[in-house]
Amino acid sequence: IVPIVMAGVLGIYGLIVAVILTQSIREPAADGTTRYSQFNGYAHMAAGLCCGVSCLAAGGTIGVIGDAGVQGFGLRASGGKRAWASEGGAGGDEMGVSGNSDAMNADGANKLYVGLLIMLIFSEALALYGLIVALILSQHSYVCE
Repeated sequence: IVPIVMAGVLGIYGLIVAVILTQSIREPAADGTTRYSQFNGYAHMAAGLCCGVSCLAAGGTIGVIGDAGVQGFGLRASGGKRAWASEGGAGGDEMGVSGNSDAMNADGANKLYVGLLIMLIFSEALALYGLIVALILSQHSYVCE
């Protein structure tokens, strides 16, 4: 569930940038003149693209990390055996003879979870850096007079 929540945060980053950018757009005057310059337009486009592309990259890495984490947890839970490899087996309990196997699986799962979480945090940082740059870009403006 952690990758799903972190991917949802990426959409919130885009929403934040969109709200900030739309607040700086003003209506043209009655005679048709506008105070929204080309500089502002390109700065806002760059801010949106910066946030969008960085969130796209972060979302891709979150998806890959989440997929690898699910596969790793599945292998850890099955004792390292693949489902298709154990179907035609010799029968009987193949999980392990020692009583320590459950404790070793829990310890391994905790190590896997910590590593997975650290990778997810660093991939989320990609989008956070894009958000910061987008906010800096959106603050630059040139007023037509």
